[in-house]
Amino acid sequence: MPGPRTLRTPADLVGAGLAAPGRVAELEAVAARYAVAITPAMAAAIPDNDAMARQFVPTADELVQAPEERADPIGDEAFSPVEGVVHRYPDRVLLKANHACAVYCRFCFRREMVGPDGIRPLSAAQLDAAMAYIAGRPEIWEVIVTGGDPLILSPRRLSDLTARLAKIGHVKIVRFHTRVPAVDPGRVTPELVAALKAPGKTTWVGLHANHPDELTPEAAAACARILDAGIPMVSQTVLLKGVNDAAAVLEALMRRLVELRIKPYYLHHPDLAPGTGHFRNTIAEGQALMRDLRGRVSGLCQPTYILDIPGGHGKSPVGPCYAGDGEVTDPHGESHAYPTR
Repeated sequence: MPGPRTLRTPADLVGAGLAAPGRVAELEAVAARYAVAITPAMAAAIPDNDAMARQFVPTADELVQAPEERADPIGDEAFSPVEGVVHRYPDRVLLKANHACAVYCRFCFRREMVGPDGIRPLSAAQLDAAMAYIAGRPEIWEVIVTGGDPLILSPRRLSDLTARLAKIGHVKIVRFHTRVPAVDPGRVTPELVAALKAPGKTTWVGLHANHPDELTPEAAAACARILDAGIPMVSQTVLLKGVNDAAAVLEALMRRLVELRIKPYYLHHPDLAPGTGHFRNTIAEGQALMRDLRGRVSGLCQPTYILDIPGGHGKSPVGPCYAGDGEVTDPHGESHAYPTR
């Protein structure tokens, strides 16, 4: 008998008890514009867990678009010299190998690209052109493989990708950004892990996780398979109203990541993607959370609070400032005099 399958339609959500039957029309309207997918692992985590439901179950709030929101909130298109490549910073590029995901987060900043009318996967010719672009620019030190989610590709396709990158001498770092170890941990097989390694390169994996309840025993085991293969991991988290915008939740998440040998890397302020305003706190609220976190947990647990400036201007740290002219603030918010020279 086949096991549980990914939920992809409003009828699936209702049938699984994740949405009331009376919400079908609302959900159909959202699904017509933005992709829906909830893996069995996440479907199991949603009942009686509002923070998890908010991340993955569609709502009509997504159809409300604020004037400042935009289809390409961080300006990928302006820095895309060939299809599938984003070259915003001199020494690194994004390689968007595919445009599908295991789950579709309701706050996704690339939701217009991965939705029902989104970008098609790279053709063989487009992938050739992307590789030629990378090979032709010796300043590119790091390739960040993203999407979509690259870990939904088969081990064979991933092996082909890493083998091609291995042939480019000036590329030293290959980094994969993924949600898969948390949301579909069974996909992280030894064959897939082996496929992430590019001979002569250093591979890193960046895990996107937003709530400690995503880090189930199965997710922990999937991450261990990656780490035990000698591949270091960092994490990325999006600050989400109603999901993790409480110091205790962020503390639990960051502690759990470090316990799993994953270094917290970025806490992203949500991007101005269409229909995501209900997820956004103010930057001041995010800074207050970071101040609280600084006083609660080890430095190993501290991510950088980051804003990807709209329009393609790049990432900027927006964490609280602790030092001014002649004074410094401690983790408890108290100011202390300090010599200016």
